[in-house]
Amino acid sequence: MRSATIPKKRCAWASVDDRLLLQYHDLEWAVPVHSDSKHFEVLVLSGAQAGLNWSLVLKKREGYRRAFDKFDPEKVARYSEKRIQTLLSDEEIIRNRMKIEAAVHNARAFLKIQQDFGDFDSYCWRFVDGRPKLNNWKNTRQIPVTSPESETFSNHLKERGFSFVGPTVVYAYMQATGMVNDHLVDCFRHREIQRGYKTVSFTE
Repeated sequence: MRSATIPKKRCAWASVDDRLLLQYHDLEWAVPVHSDSKHFEVLVLSGAQAGLNWSLVLKKREGYRRAFDKFDPEKVARYSEKRIQTLLSDEEIIRNRMKIEAAVHNARAFLKIQQDFGDFDSYCWRFVDGRPKLNNWKNTRQIPVTSPESETFSNHLKERGFSFVGPTVVYAYMQATGMVNDHLVDCFRHREIQRGYKTVSFTE
């Protein structure tokens, strides 16, 4: 007689009814990012999420990838007003003028940071001393929406011309890029990421 498979413990927000969200939790969230192209992707999507839920953004991620030239900051930085108008009619992304314009302005500021620091990765990881901050939360209510690090990071980004980078948005960005590991302690990914496992096989 085969024993029943014990379901994996996950963070409460990783709904089994939302496959994209579940996959994102299991494969991406809190995994340390060190690729500038991935940093820019998360930066654009984090700004798009402001006031909305991450599940909606994930559903539109492929649309964003197509509309924003695979998140190439050099190409996005050159977008004209005509291109912005085209994006405002694109149903596969979030059609908010302020957020679209912010993505373009942020691309230009992103390139300036690359010029000044060599790459964006080196710049952003300075705010956590180059190492992921491992938290040990037991329930979702304990997880903050900002931190001293996100406050400082946000202020620096604003000084460099970025928008839609308030402390809450920046904290979500830090969670997404693995600068902070906010998986709950009883979530199977908390320990895996702590041990350096970047991804797992998604079979459920």
